[in-house]
This record gives sequence, structure tokens and C-alpha cells, in this order.
Amino acid sequence: MIDIFTVLYDLAWTVLILLTAPWLLFFQHSRWLKRLRPPLTNIPISHKPIWIHALSVGEIISALPVVKTLQQAYPFKKIVFTVTTAQGMEIALKKIDLEKVVLLPMPLDFWWTVRKTVQNINPSVFILVETDIWPGLITRLHRRRIPVILINGRISPRTFKSYQRFRRLAKVILNTPDLCLMQSDLDRERLMSIGLPPDKVKAVGNIKFDQDWHSLDDRESSQWRHRLNLPPDKCIWVAGSTHEPEEKILLGIYKRLNHLFPEFILIIAPRRIERAARIQELCGQKGLICERRSRLGNLPEKRYQVLILDTIGELDRVYGIATISFVGGSLAPIGGHNLLEPARFGCPVLFGPHIHNFSLMSELLIDTGGGIMVKDHETLYAVMEELLSSPEKAEQMGAKARAFANMNKGALMRVMAHIKDYMGDHGLAQDL
Repeated sequence: MIDIFTVLYDLAWTVLILLTAPWLLFFQHSRWLKRLRPPLTNIPISHKPIWIHALSVGEIISALPVVKTLQQAYPFKKIVFTVTTAQGMEIALKKIDLEKVVLLPMPLDFWWTVRKTVQNINPSVFILVETDIWPGLITRLHRRRIPVILINGRISPRTFKSYQRFRRLAKVILNTPDLCLMQSDLDRERLMSIGLPPDKVKAVGNIKFDQDWHSLDDRESSQWRHRLNLPPDKCIWVAGSTHEPEEKILLGIYKRLNHLFPEFILIIAPRRIERAARIQELCGQKGLICERRSRLGNLPEKRYQVLILDTIGELDRVYGIATISFVGGSLAPIGGHNLLEPARFGCPVLFGPHIHNFSLMSELLIDTGGGIMVKDHETLYAVMEELLSSPEKAEQMGAKARAFANMNKGALMRVMAHIKDYMGDHGLAQDL
């Protein structure tokens, strides 16, 4: 069945490329054209490098400790790192040492592009982080007997329903990787339920807990408050990775709370920074004084009630100055975002009911006492009022959140032990 599927899949891509070719040629410098014709010539790739792929920002952050550990374990092997989205590429350029890693846009899954890319890179192993499974690429790697390993895999309820609906097709595609290392037993059970053999699917934990991270000391905290024009006595609510209509809900709650707690500032970090102008409009409609992070450099003494964090790569440190946090994509039916980011700073973590992308993490955080799931805007208002009225309770909750972040490490070493089995005779620089 996989041969028939591959033929039909390649045919569909051929038709798509032929139909869009004039548009791609017209926009010579478009990202799509770069992905159709990736810059592979004259790339100093050593013999059989390790190829790692991450979809976007979240997956890239998850992959960073894997990259670092692989470099330590296999110092003589080159690493090729591919990224799908433009925002992800921007983060990768900041976070990855380009002297040690070859960074490329992920090629389109068009058969000609994939074949050329695989031939040029010729990896010893392909490591896929979390999602973004491209059937054409995976199939061609499999045919060349290049091991394909999915790490930090997760299956959301929505994705699982799709797999169940197209069970035979999902089994064909997902059975192609040599090994699937999943975040939880539930993720493992979902893959096995569509027909994957148990020996191909392992539950090893979430490598997000093993991210290379350092706490925010008093000096860095003061630096961030200075950069953001925040007086030292201000209470700060950081709402990260928000989606529409969450900002409208958060601004409404903030305005109600601000009457009770005037020394109180809201920082909103939208998941898509291009929505910053719309959020600023919402602030104006509610009569709130609002500024954008990207413009604070020109307004060193400007004061505000709401700050829009319209920059990339700063949220993970800004969480460190929060009194209370809210993680977005959870009041809106998105599936939530990484709860670990605020938790490891010892910050109370609030989130909505739509948290299925991080279901196990949310359950553990609630059980530990470091997080609270709010069912709607009224519940969120009530919890915020309670925590702002009782700083001691907020502090205790934050300490439990930090303990949660520290107690769940270890997945990275389990992942590395499995990768080692597929590295052949390349040898380790250190015993894993």
C-alpha cells in the first residue's frame, strides 16, 4: 500500500508545483521558492551527518538540549538542522551556533526536492522533533535505510481522531519511522491503537523538562524591569502565547482588577506578534494605557498599564519577572502552550480548559499545586483576585510550580540512549 500511496502523493505534489510555478518564479526571493530549491550547494557537510528537524519555535526550543548533547557525544559529526516556519528560523538563528550546525529551511515534500536534499545531506540518522511528519521525506529516508526517529512525540485528541478516521493511511505513514519516542503512555497507547507494534513505540517522557535553562537572579530581574520601564514595586501579570479572543478576555479581567489593585501591570505576549496592532486597538477601546515592547526604546520614561510583547525570543525570560502567569491557547480552543516556561521560574501558572497539547503536563502541575485550570473568564477573574489579595499564597504556589519543573527531568538521557542504538560504529565521546 505504501508504494501506491507514494505514487499518488508524488503525483499530487507534481500537479501542485506545476500550477503554482508561475507564482513561485515571479516571487524569486520567496520563502516557498527557497524551500522548493534549498541552498544545498557548497555546504560543508561532513560524511553522514546527523539531521534534526523541528517545525517551529516550540519544537526548536525542545530540540536545543538534544543538539547540545549530540555535539558532546559525537564531536566529529556535523549536525544539519532544518526548520519549517519563518518565525522558527528567526529563533534558530539566535539560539543555534552556526559554526557547528548547518541551518537550512525544511524542503517542500515535492519528490524532486526531497530526493535532491536527501542525496546531498546523506545523513546517518534523521531525528524528527514532535510533529511535522512529511510522508515523502520519511518514505525516501526509509528506502535508503536511513534510520528515522521521532522524539518527544505527542498525539493530541484532534490528531488522534483524524488518525482513527483514516486509520489505514495513518498506519502506513506512522509505521515508516524506525522508532517513535513519545512523551507519555497515553501518546504511546494512541499510536499502538492504530496498529503500530509495541516495540516501535516507547514512552520516555518530555524533553522540555531538560532544556538548558538558568534562573533569573536579582541582577537580571532588575535589568529586565529597567528595559521594560517597570518600577520594582509593580505586580506583574504575564500572559504568554495568547490567541484571539483571549486578549479581549484578559484585558476585560485586567480592567476589573485594576480598580482593586492599581499597582498592577499586564504584559501580553501574543503567539503571533503581527497581531500586536489589533491588541493595541482593544486596549484603546477599553481606555487602557498601552505600549508595545518594540517601541519602548524611544520612550524611556513612558508608563503604561498594558505592555504588548511584540518581540521574538523574550517571553521565556520575561516570565521570570511575573508575579502570576497565564498560558494562552487554552481559553481559546487551540490546545495550549508550554506550561513549563513560567513554572520553572517559580511563578503560579494559570491556564484554560483547552490544554490537550499539554494534557499530562497540566495534570502533573495541578497535582503538584503549582498550576490552576480555569474553566472560563469569570473563574480566571476569581483566581486572579484571590492570588493578588494573598501574596503568600501566590508565593507558595510558585514554589510548587518550580518543584514540578525540577522533579520531571531525565527524558533527554532516555532519548539519547535510544539514539545511540542507531548510530552504528560512530562511537560516543562519553558514556551515555
